[in-house]
Amino acid sequence: MKHRTRFKQTSTLEERLADAARRLREQAKSLPPGAEREQLMRRARQAETGVHMSEWLRSPSLQPAKGPFGDSQ
Repeated sequence: MKHRTRFKQTSTLEERLADAARRLREQAKSLPPGAEREQLMRRARQAETGVHMSEWLRSPSLQPAKGPFGDSQ
């Protein structure tokens, strides 16, 4: 049986997605208008949406309620 190689992330998901979005936008700027450029811009927008979703999911308003003993109810 093969064992999966584990990798400890050194940056947050939000940071990695933001970096990917920035990199994709830079690549798209170097291309002439067309399908490939639009595909890169679409992927950049998806990465930015992922950043916003992750931040929203981590927001305090979405955290589970605490019970009387500090655990989730």
